[in-house]
Amino acid sequence: MSRLLAIVLSALLAAAPALGQPSAPSVHSGTKLNFAATVGTAQFARSSSYPVGRDTVYIYQYFAGKVLIAVDVYDGGRRVPSGSDNPTVISQFLEEVTTIERNLKSHGIKHFERPAVPSSCTYGSVSFRCIVMSGQIESGGRGFSKLLLTGYRDHFVKIRAEWQQSDGITVSNADQALQGFISALMR
Repeated sequence: MSRLLAIVLSALLAAAPALGQPSAPSVHSGTKLNFAATVGTAQFARSSSYPVGRDTVYIYQYFAGKVLIAVDVYDGGRRVPSGSDNPTVISQFLEEVTTIERNLKSHGIKHFERPAVPSSCTYGSVSFRCIVMSGQIESGGRGFSKLLLTGYRDHFVKIRAEWQQSDGITVSNADQALQGFISALMR
């Protein structure tokens, strides 16, 4: 595993309980999303679940080549409206961006950059709030993270793609991996 992916996994799981948590079910009961061994061209790596208050967060991790794709499904203890442009999703998205930025900086990512305003991205028929963040890692390369969030069947669906520029991966390559993955997952 590359240094960036190790840092990213560490940072993203920093707020989660130990990896000894139970695996998440392959079909999420609330959203009916099927997290199969292969989704699009991405291969399943692992899953976990952990309680947060009355909610349970389900995490599914895949690799599409050297792009890590992680999906979190949760409701935050409330009914989540569908789509990406409602106040519930917008508020949660800003909270997620702040948490990821703080965690990545605390794990040695330097020269962190992100656009001042997130955008809207559509993959398949699903619209997401999205943002691409990047930072310099200790080994001298630049790492990238694309965060997507939407409301889907009363839940938040958060998708993160992580990659390193030194692996020859561009934002366009990551978007192609996401397009195939999300189109297959959320059909």
